Amino acid sequence: MDLCGPGGRRSLVVRSFVKPFFVLHAEGLLTREATILRLLGETDLPAATLVAVDATAQYCDQPSLLMSLLPGTVRLGDQGADDRAEALARQLVRIHRLPVTAQQRPRTYQAWTSPQRVTPPAVTERPELWQRAADVIRREPPAYQGCFLHRDYHPGNVLFTGTSDDLHISGVVDWVETSWGPADLDVAHCSTALALLHGVPAGMRFADRYVAAGGTLASAGTAHLYWRLLDALAFAPDAEKVAVPWRELGRVDLTASVLTRRLKGYIASLFDRYA
Repeated sequence: MDLCGPGGRRSLVVRSFVKPFFVLHAEGLLTREATILRLLGETDLPAATLVAVDATAQYCDQPSLLMSLLPGTVRLGDQGADDRAEALARQLVRIHRLPVTAQQRPRTYQAWTSPQRVTPPAVTERPELWQRAADVIRREPPAYQGCFLHRDYHPGNVLFTGTSDDLHISGVVDWVETSWGPADLDVAHCSTALALLHGVPAGMRFADRYVAAGGTLASAGTAHLYWRLLDALAFAPDAEKVAVPWRELGRVDLTASVLTRRLKGYIASLFDRYA
């Protein structure tokens, strides 16, 4: 929305929850995001500026959060994906280095799946792969050095401006899941998304890009494997929940069969490298 006032023209974004599940949890979700946006407003991270929040729909028709409009666009095409992945890795390192006090620390991360909830594809020639993966996350989580996590960091939540040499991340959005936990978990989530969007090699390279940018991951491969699989298995069996918005943004090639094949190949590659 565009507003005009004594200070001139201003473009704002309203985030409203309308689906019953999100309305039910809106107070906690929007209050948490508002708190994070206030915190980020004191940093140089490219996040929106909080204007107002009505987490209980006291004044609005739906629970809503009002924030500034960030420049840039979401870019999901294969062309230029490597350059964007490099920028994504550098930005993620900056997010993880954000210093916060004990009072500012967000909630501890929550796992988005469990061994009991892992659902393999209805038809698969490698049922043992999915069982092996579920067995990995059946273990107790590895010890970790906690840091500030976006928790839902992936190409669909990052805005870009420019191309090639002047490519620039102009905004990171959707801070509602911000948590405290291992850097590996944010890296895992972005890696899974890249594997589904651009193919298994893209997902496998992201952790290396992150480390090259100055980030630190679990020193033990088995520990890193745990976090990678904890994220990847939340997308089983076919990653359809992410495919819908991606298709709406032009990636109509990401059919259920393509995503299922990529997810399976990605999990197999994780075992080949880190097991």
